[in-house]
Amino acid sequence: MTTGLKDKYFRLEKALGYEYNDLQHLQKALTHRSYGASHNERLEFLGDSILGMLMAEHLYHQFPEVPEGDLTRMRSTLVREPTLAEIARDLKLSDYLLMGPGELKSGGYRRDSILADAVEAILGSIYLDSNNNIEIVRTVLMSLFDTRLKEIHPGFEQKDPKTNLQEYLQARHAPLPVYTVTKITGESHNQQFTVKLEASFNRDPFIGYGTTRRKAEQNAALKALDALIKSGVLKVK
Repeated sequence: MTTGLKDKYFRLEKALGYEYNDLQHLQKALTHRSYGASHNERLEFLGDSILGMLMAEHLYHQFPEVPEGDLTRMRSTLVREPTLAEIARDLKLSDYLLMGPGELKSGGYRRDSILADAVEAILGSIYLDSNNNIEIVRTVLMSLFDTRLKEIHPGFEQKDPKTNLQEYLQARHAPLPVYTVTKITGESHNQQFTVKLEASFNRDPFIGYGTTRRKAEQNAALKALDALIKSGVLKVK
């Protein structure tokens, strides 16, 4: 059974950057309560607490001059359900979730709440599997949130860069940016996307990179926002 689980979860372990000592921990983290009595809700409870603490600590050190209110808003943006669901989709957790027939039929594997809970449960499972080693969990967490932590801005409305750019242009009745995937490299489970963002306010396109199309688009949008900020056109408190 251990060998079977190793084969089953090989790609997910690679995506997480963590090799489990006991893959039963991971399997339980991916088990929805509709599947049976042994499910992931307790792990979700544990992972939620760990996520909140580690994210608060990281933001506290990353932004030493930022007041508590902004830190709270940034943490909320990072740990909210839609963000965690995006991470789950990046990890392709829908391919691994164990669910009862009713949830499967209703498309539960696509539901944000279930995907977000699974991410929290995985963090809890890594904590237990690593013998309560919080530094190992921190390493995994920082890897999962790396792009988002680079994109977040204190005092700036807590939306992702692509949304912020679109709303900024819409408010000024300017043409919306055009995103084009120009290159995809690597194997299917380890791809690198290159995206070109063309905007009316800049002669040259902005080039974004990421392990998914969404991440590459967000990276390009962030560069476009930074250009607007540096030019003094867009003010950030």
